[in-house]
Amino acid sequence: MRVSEPGDRPLTADDFAPLMASFGPFESAAVLAVAVSGGRDSLSLALLAQDWAAACGGRILALIVDHGLRAESAGEAMATAELLARHGIASEVLRWTGAKPVSRLQEAARVARYRLLLEACRRHGILHLLVAHHADDQAETVAMRAARGSGEDGLAGMAALVEWPHTRLLRPLLSVPRSRLTATLLARQVAWIDDPSNADLRFERARLRSSGSIALTPGAGGDAGRALREQRLAQAAVETLEFDPEGVAALDRTSFGRLDADLGARLLSRVIQAVGGRDHPPRRDRLNRAAARLSLGIARGKSGRDQDFTLSECSLILRQVPAERRLRWIVRPENGKKNQRKAGQPLVPAAFFACGAAGAPHVD
Repeated sequence: MRVSEPGDRPLTADDFAPLMASFGPFESAAVLAVAVSGGRDSLSLALLAQDWAAACGGRILALIVDHGLRAESAGEAMATAELLARHGIASEVLRWTGAKPVSRLQEAARVARYRLLLEACRRHGILHLLVAHHADDQAETVAMRAARGSGEDGLAGMAALVEWPHTRLLRPLLSVPRSRLTATLLARQVAWIDDPSNADLRFERARLRSSGSIALTPGAGGDAGRALREQRLAQAAVETLEFDPEGVAALDRTSFGRLDADLGARLLSRVIQAVGGRDHPPRRDRLNRAAARLSLGIARGKSGRDQDFTLSECSLILRQVPAERRLRWIVRPENGKKNQRKAGQPLVPAAFFACGAAGAPHVD
């Protein structure tokens, strides 16, 4: 994977404008939040977003998350805020406080980071949150998901646009190699901070980078076909699923059984992630077996309770609707656990709102 190459062309305002146009239309004088770590990628994004917003009569707010995992992190967060201020960019430092887990630290940090970012956007009434994932990140993500046996959705990589209940997550740089972001800062003579955890071989992504085995392929893991798959998934959800505010889902057994195997597995995967609050879907082999099991219903000689099982920290319970001859699979967190990621990725992105109710808003 490329880190930098002589002659890489900086990203300009003219380059960035069409990348943002794909997310339009925006409100007049749009206000954007930009997640900024102090590294080259997010600093480049902040500067480009600042220019774009100013040209539209808007502004940006940089959100700097201090995870508190290193003694230097607080000073680095303040240095980043001061650098941004010199470029006319307002910022806010968000701190992850409290005890930190010993295991699965990166996953926990990621959950905390997005929680803090989304809370800040809600507090400031900002609809658009920009993050600096780029083409190299996308290639790494696809490679890691392939190693885990992800299905078609996983191998599509990160989505450029994710709709959350109160915020739109935008990734305008997914087609841009990191080398061009480096060139952008060099051209502007802006220094950046390299996070040492990016080279820590305890973490999967760092090991992947150090191996040099990831080729940056144009369009790798792009959004091709994703919109159609999401539209089909949304329609299936509307016809099959009930989802309550307490984090419990109910799948109509008959309607689920009518779905083709791939669509049924993808819908179940999304339900499991939404209810269980996990970052990754179940492994494909387990997911396919579970989806097939949901389609079968009660076997002869077995009660509904004999059919119950668990998958990825969720309990799946087959029950008959009172006073009806209709079976539903109830999906709830295992052992009464509460979903700790209520502000996480929604069950179905924007297409769900279009299918669910005409003109239904995705923000309060």
